[in-house]
Amino acid sequence: MSEPAQSQGDDFEHPGDQTQPTAEILNALNIIKSEPQKELPPPTEYEALTAQLLENPHNPENWRRLVGVAESTGDIEKIKTAFDNLLKQYPNTSSAQIAYISHFLNDQETFGTAEELFKKFLRTSPCADLWKFYLVYVRRLNVSPSTRDIVRKSYEFALNHVGQDKESGDIWNDYIQFLKAGETTTTWEEQQKMDALRKVYHRAVQIPLDNVERLWQELEAFEVNLNRITAKKFMADLSPAHMQARTVLRQLTNHLSALYPPSSNDIFLPPLPRFDASERTLVGKWKAYLKWEESNPLEIEEKEKATLITRIQGVYRKAVIRMRYYSEIWFMAYTWTNSVGKHDEALSILKAGLEANPSSYLLTFAYAEALEIKKDFADVHTLYDKFLETLRVQLEALEQSSAAANTSFSSNGSGTGLVNGNTAGAALANTSSAIAESGIHSNNTSFNSQASEEKPPKSTEIQERRTEYGLAYIMYMRFARRAEGVKSSRMAFGKARKDRWAPWEVYEAAALMEYHCSDDKSVASRIFEKGLDTFGDEIEFVLRYLGFLISINDENNARALFERIIGTFPPERARPLWERWARYEYQYGDLEGALKLEKRIAEVYPNDPPIKRFAQRHIYLGTDAIAARDLGFAMARKVTSLGRTETQTSLQSGTTPAPSAKRPSSPDYRKRDDSRGGEYSQGYKRMRAASPARGGGAPPERERESRWDGPSRRRFSPPPPAPPPSWEREERGRQPLPPARAHQTDREEEKPRSGSLPPVLLWFFGELPTPTSFDGPVFRTDDLMNLFRNAVIPSSNRVKSPPPNPPPRSGGRPPPDYSPYQGPGGGRGGRRY
Repeated sequence: MSEPAQSQGDDFEHPGDQTQPTAEILNALNIIKSEPQKELPPPTEYEALTAQLLENPHNPENWRRLVGVAESTGDIEKIKTAFDNLLKQYPNTSSAQIAYISHFLNDQETFGTAEELFKKFLRTSPCADLWKFYLVYVRRLNVSPSTRDIVRKSYEFALNHVGQDKESGDIWNDYIQFLKAGETTTTWEEQQKMDALRKVYHRAVQIPLDNVERLWQELEAFEVNLNRITAKKFMADLSPAHMQARTVLRQLTNHLSALYPPSSNDIFLPPLPRFDASERTLVGKWKAYLKWEESNPLEIEEKEKATLITRIQGVYRKAVIRMRYYSEIWFMAYTWTNSVGKHDEALSILKAGLEANPSSYLLTFAYAEALEIKKDFADVHTLYDKFLETLRVQLEALEQSSAAANTSFSSNGSGTGLVNGNTAGAALANTSSAIAESGIHSNNTSFNSQASEEKPPKSTEIQERRTEYGLAYIMYMRFARRAEGVKSSRMAFGKARKDRWAPWEVYEAAALMEYHCSDDKSVASRIFEKGLDTFGDEIEFVLRYLGFLISINDENNARALFERIIGTFPPERARPLWERWARYEYQYGDLEGALKLEKRIAEVYPNDPPIKRFAQRHIYLGTDAIAARDLGFAMARKVTSLGRTETQTSLQSGTTPAPSAKRPSSPDYRKRDDSRGGEYSQGYKRMRAASPARGGGAPPERERESRWDGPSRRRFSPPPPAPPPSWEREERGRQPLPPARAHQTDREEEKPRSGSLPPVLLWFFGELPTPTSFDGPVFRTDDLMNLFRNAVIPSSNRVKSPPPNPPPRSGGRPPPDYSPYQGPGGGRGGRRY
């Protein structure tokens, strides 16, 4: 039986089952190897430009070169491909559309292609140039009297779309000349012609067109020629609207001259924004212009509201073409369109804006809310997934560039960043929904799944972008909770936990959401605890966790967290934790525990004077009576205020303040702030950013406030570094002056080295306070210059006045370097814990 089976198996053996290649395959491979390999021809310029634009589509110069190269070849397919790709990247660019269509108007056989392009471009184009080009084509095809009605309808069609545009004056004029050229055979036809002309004239002279004054003169001649009596009545009725149009034309010209600077390029393509001073100014001018158009400067009545909407609609369409990569302009267009009841069109504006700016937080959040209102929850999930993927790609690219920069400065750099990024991306793609299936309440298994172990580098830019990335996750969780409940928000948080780029803010937001929305302290604490495994080295996260435990009155776990984590930070980083726990002990603990904690703090920070720690135990909501009354800082404050008043008064009166009115250095008073006095707060006030140099522009906060046209809105960011605490600032006491040289006669030793400053100057610069510590009056440069210009300078032969007596150093106000609770090393003037 075995032998037949053996032969049967041999008969059905497949050649592909053999492990060794056959002789025929080996011979064929040898022939291929023996044949000389043909070198591929180098890519043409057209192919090279196409490849470059695939990698970087935001290069206007390369797009113009690609179009020029395609046109130079004369290949209509290459021309079509180049223009189609360009108009996909820059939609509604009228100059490119006109150049594209022009290639199909030279031969009557290609007119069909031109008409298809006209149908594709015209309805969404707000540009008068393209409509003029279209009307020229229509009149070229329809020259017989029987087709005049087609031309008339084409003019009406064009004027209904762009007739309110300032640049459409030529269209109005051509339409009027077309109507005048019409032949009539009866009196009735002549009357119909005159009525049609009158209607077009009356419409045109009420619009701020370039040629509105000439049209008005033509209308006046036209009416007088028909009937002087009726002419006077018609012109009187139209005069107010015409004068308003002429006034608006002057204002409109001033606006547009700054928005459309002359360009040497035939095809204008907007570049990616750099947000430098000139571009920010340009954005501000666009915003001012758009707000001006919304204010209805033509005073169009309510009964003609459709005309006003058409006008502003065209303005916004032109704005998003010119300012394609500025999300703020898209958002303004969406907001206005939505306010006039065009909700579907408003959504299409947001969608188009996101196609141009896929990483825009502004447009993404606005589109998500609009979809949420429409109950399109599935689309919102898709939107956030796509948005997070876009941001993730940018973060990984930033990580690679940062790693490459570091490698160029160090020989031991490696390319692990890219490998880790790919690993993280694969892990994110395979994210499981265990947290949603098992539920957080069931057991701890939903928190035991391994999160990403690879931590991104901690460069400043990457950390900032990572925090913003976490904001997208937080908004995603908020939407999921609002729309679909806590289970959906947990699924979104589950995705974030698998993402190596998710910052600690996501964990805190998820924990607080569970606490406030589900009233579950245990789940919130477990989320914080799980975040501690990844972000245990982030002092801000630990502070937030500690503050949360204190806020829910969980003293045992708060104390355990403090004792467990305080030893993991070096003293210079652990100070905020000591202060936070000390404040809790001072407010709610017993005196024995407070004294024990102070003893531990004194061991860690031996330079802290005892009076500081004692005063801290007796402060509430920033009120420090010990410093104000026992150390005299209330009196110092009055003297400082008096000095400021005298200085300001002297400036206003144009006189020089007396030398005795010199402002002493002001102490750093801690102001009362009830809003930050809660247990969950960290207790530190956000430090004011350093003032920029004169002439360097407004600070970012003030500039952001002006861009929002309202109060500055606080952006999402991790808690800022706490201001130097009391004892830390005192440890920065004045260093002793550098010792004098032993041999003062040795000139060579006294000369500083080339490219360095003398030690005395270095010490002096180090002792200067930061710009944020200045709280005195700010002098206007123009006032000072006027004061110097008008000052009476005595001649050299007059008797010089004796110098004023120096101000007393005791009694009334403290010396400049005085501060309460001054430690052994001294302290800067006006500084206290």
